[in-house]
Amino acid sequence: MPKAKITKNTIPATTSSANRTPVKINTGGTPVWYKAIMFGFMLAGLGWLIVNYLAGHQIGFMVELGAWNYGIGFGLFVIGLLMTMGWR
Repeated sequence: MPKAKITKNTIPATTSSANRTPVKINTGGTPVWYKAIMFGFMLAGLGWLIVNYLAGHQIGFMVELGAWNYGIGFGLFVIGLLMTMGWR
């Protein structure tokens, strides 16, 4: 089998100093205050529900709220859970 003819008209390699390695961008993560508020909402919602179950009938404003106590407790908890989508 015949060999391929080698030509001397090859393209010279470029002497570029560009670095082709990927660079990791430091986003800094989530601030401490965001995490504190996020977990605070979740704990406040959980605390509201626990207090409602254990002593809701003895606390005046909770008796007036009635079934809205569940909405408040779960609402606070859901706000905290929705904030987790912004956590990095």
